[in-house]
Amino acid sequence: MRVVLVLFDSLNRDPLQIYGGKQAFTPNLQRLAERAIVFDRHYVGSLPCMPARRDMHTGRLNFLHRSWGPLEPFDNSFPEILSKGGVYSHLITDHYHYFEDGGATYHNRFSSWEAFRGQEWDPWKGLVEPPIGEFESQYHPMQMDRPGSGRRYINYINRRFIKSEEDYPSYRCFEAALDFLKKNHHSDRWFLQIETFDPHEPFQVPDRFKQLYPESGYRGPVLDWPRYKRVEETELEIAELKRNYAASVSFCDFLLGRLLNAFDALNLWTDTALIVTTDHGFLLGEHGWFGKSRMPVYNEIAHIPLVLYHPDLCCSGSGCSGTRCDTLSQTIDLMPTILDLFGFARPGECLGKSLLPAITANANIHSAVLYGMFGGAVNITDGDYTYFRYSSKGHEQDLYEYTLMPTHQASLFEREEFLGASLDWAFSFTKGMPVLRLPGLPNAKRPPVQGGGLADTENRLFDLGTDPLQLTPVVNVEVENRLIREMIRLLRQNEAPAETFRRLGLEESLDQAV
Repeated sequence: MRVVLVLFDSLNRDPLQIYGGKQAFTPNLQRLAERAIVFDRHYVGSLPCMPARRDMHTGRLNFLHRSWGPLEPFDNSFPEILSKGGVYSHLITDHYHYFEDGGATYHNRFSSWEAFRGQEWDPWKGLVEPPIGEFESQYHPMQMDRPGSGRRYINYINRRFIKSEEDYPSYRCFEAALDFLKKNHHSDRWFLQIETFDPHEPFQVPDRFKQLYPESGYRGPVLDWPRYKRVEETELEIAELKRNYAASVSFCDFLLGRLLNAFDALNLWTDTALIVTTDHGFLLGEHGWFGKSRMPVYNEIAHIPLVLYHPDLCCSGSGCSGTRCDTLSQTIDLMPTILDLFGFARPGECLGKSLLPAITANANIHSAVLYGMFGGAVNITDGDYTYFRYSSKGHEQDLYEYTLMPTHQASLFEREEFLGASLDWAFSFTKGMPVLRLPGLPNAKRPPVQGGGLADTENRLFDLGTDPLQLTPVVNVEVENRLIREMIRLLRQNEAPAETFRRLGLEESLDQAV
C-alpha cells in the first residue's frame, strides 16, 4: 500500500461541482470523484490552520485545550508512527506556517520534507526599502498594510519574484510531487503529503485561470485579499473577490489534474490510495462576513470536502467506485484512516475513527462531532442540525492554555502570559507529563483576538434539512437539549478542562436538565 494525501487550504465545498456547485470550474476533481468515494457529511475539528493540522496528526481535537501551536512532546503524530513502523513518509508543502514559531514541530515528524517559499506574507525575499507608495497605488486599500501596521506588504514583495506559472509555490509543490512519484513508484510502503496554501487568500493566480470566469465589472486596483471582517464592500467588489477565489480553486484543480495524469501514466491506481481534502472553508460575503475566525463557524467554514480513493475498494468495476458516503466524519478521522490503510492500530489517545468501516460496512462512526476555535464557541452537529454554544462573558472568560510548547502563531509567549502559571497533571492523553496551565489572556497574539475579537456570539440552532444555508436560527428545545447532552458527552470524552463547562454554562454531568 502507498497513500497520497492532497491537502489544500481553505477549499470551500459549496462551489465545487462534485457537491452540486456551479461557481468553480473543477473538472479534475470531478474526474477523481467518478472513480472514488465522495464524503457528504465531513466537518472540521479545530480551527484555523495549525490547530487543524494538529487534529490531523494526532486524531484528537486541539481547540479545547490549546490555541494555535506546535505538536506537543506527548502527541501521537501519524507520519512519525508510520516512519517508526517502516513506512516512509514525505511532506511537500508551501504552507509557510510550518516554519514559524507556532508550527515548527510538524514537518520534522516526516521521514523527509521539502518546502517552497513565497505564499502570503512568508518573509521570503529581503528588500530593505519596499516601494510602499507603488504598492498603495497598485492594491485595493482593503488589503494594504504599511510596515509596522501589518505584514501584507510582504506578499507584494513576493509577487515580484513570481513571474510565470511555474514560479507559483503551489505549482512547484506539485512539480516536486510528480518527481517523487517518478522516483518512487516502484517502491512500496510510503506516504506522500502534498500540501499547498492555495486557494487560501490572497487569491493570486495565473491570468489564464481568471479568464475561465466572466469579468465581475469591477474596475480598480488589485482586489484579491479580503480581511477577516464584516462586509462593507460594494457588490462589484464582492464579485471580484469571488471571481478571484474561483480562479484560485480552478488553479488547484489544474494541479490536481497533473497528479491524476501521473496516476494514469505510472499505473498507481492499482496499489495507491489518494485522499483529497482541506483544513477549513472561508466566508466570501455569506452571512455578512469575510474570513473564518471572528464570526460563527457557519457551514461555509465547517462543512468541508473529502474525496477518498482506495485501490482495493474503488478499482474498475467495484461497487465503491464513483459512490458517495453519508457517514458523519471530521478532520480527526484522517489520522486513524491513514494508519488503517497501512495496517496500523490507532493509539489509545486517538479519538478519531477510521473511515474504512463506513465504506465497507456502511457504518456510522460518529453520532455527533464537536468543532471550533480556542476561546470561541463550542459547536456541534449531528449532520441534521448544528448548534453554536458561546460563553456569555465574551473574552472576559475563564480560559487557559495547556501546553509544554508556549508559542503563538509567529511569536513566543510573553512574560505576562506566564504570570499565574501552574503545572497540571489532570489529562490522561499527556502520557504522564505535566503541562503548563497558562491564562488565556484577551490580548494574546492568537486568533480569534487577531482582527478584532469574536462577534455575533449568540447561541444558535439551525435545521440543516430545511435551512442548509443556516440563514434562520430555529427554536426547538427538544433538539437543543439532545445536542447539549451530546456536547457534554463529547467534552467529557475529550477531557475538556473544567472551566470549559463553566464558561459555556454547562454541567459536567450527562444528567443535566436544560
